[in-house]
Amino acid sequence: MIKKIYSFFLIVLVLVSSPFFIRYLLANQKIAILNSIYFNFPGIITKNKRCPTYDALLNQTLDDSFSVSIINNKGEIISSYNEDVLRLPASNQKLLSSAYVLSKYKLNNNLKTSLLKKNKNDYYLLGQGDPDLNYEHIIELISKVKENKIINFNIVEIDSNLYWPNGWTNTDKLYEYGSPITSLAIESNHNKYDDIYALKNFIKNYLKNKFPNSKIYIDFFDSEKTFYLKNIKEINNIYSTPILSLLTLTNSESHNFTAESLFKNASNTWNDNDYIKLKRWLKNKGLPVNNAYFADASGLSRKNKITTKLVVLFLDKMRYFNDFKAYQSTLSITGVRGTLAKRFVNTELSGKFFGKTGTLSNVFALSGFLYKNERPIIISIIQNSNKIDKEKAFKLLRDLYYLKSC
Repeated sequence: MIKKIYSFFLIVLVLVSSPFFIRYLLANQKIAILNSIYFNFPGIITKNKRCPTYDALLNQTLDDSFSVSIINNKGEIISSYNEDVLRLPASNQKLLSSAYVLSKYKLNNNLKTSLLKKNKNDYYLLGQGDPDLNYEHIIELISKVKENKIINFNIVEIDSNLYWPNGWTNTDKLYEYGSPITSLAIESNHNKYDDIYALKNFIKNYLKNKFPNSKIYIDFFDSEKTFYLKNIKEINNIYSTPILSLLTLTNSESHNFTAESLFKNASNTWNDNDYIKLKRWLKNKGLPVNNAYFADASGLSRKNKITTKLVVLFLDKMRYFNDFKAYQSTLSITGVRGTLAKRFVNTELSGKFFGKTGTLSNVFALSGFLYKNERPIIISIIQNSNKIDKEKAFKLLRDLYYLKSC
């Protein structure tokens, strides 16, 4: 009887203490297999450790238009302000979508644009949204077309109704940052005159000049029917820069087209504008996304809704991802590069914050890893207001850097 009671209490002790023991091991990040298990584990092991000095700073500095969450390097939530309020994240959305992409690819993978051939005279141009694709690449690709009495050339492209995610405004669509997201884009569709019809005319003129005695027929092919092309021979291709470089363009320079293109390839969603796979991926890691809403991968949509608590818990969990160093390397760095290159230049904060800005009308966001004494604290600041104060957000980042750790 005594042995049974002893065994029972031992089991209870292990169950009660194991999360804290596991968190202790995770904090040191010494066991690679444990880090990997935790990253994929459908739960979060964290706790609150309130820091009065941090709380006082937030309460004295901020109004209700702000939300802030802060986690230390041990995974402890040390301070927060309106952390459960749903906010528009702007380009902080890219922190989430780029991680999803990285989880689906190897760092040296590429996007590919292909020329396929069926029979003697049927050709298909198939793309994956390479943001750097240009007319020189197109010439290189179609140089493999052979002379024939009849040449049938097909451009595989998505439905025009899917060019923009939900929540991108008509005003956004007029500017380069709101370019349509297509699988065959000349230099990210940044020039509205270089659209799919311009590409069609370019290819037709090239082939007519090269084969003046051939009858050239050129048309569009519905990308939803690409399963018909599975067994067709590939005769030429062009590769993009590696995925890691494209993710750096996404996060450091906040390039919307690249963010969307990469996500659509990683999630196999070129033929819809549903971002449920991103939400499910986050939910499967135990992150609090039940009330969140994802309308795109780039953050340009006004329909996105997330919390700062979700952002910091997510970034904390990313530290246990096998390719975390690569992920962090894609971010902007204060005083060094990207959208943060001009912030805190020649100060102690230069090179100390790896993060992501986010800017829309009535939105500013700033989230990432702030290194104090070589150890990161994770910070997410989001303001939604008709009176945005970016300088207050950056002042808060500076004050947190100099505030004594609790």
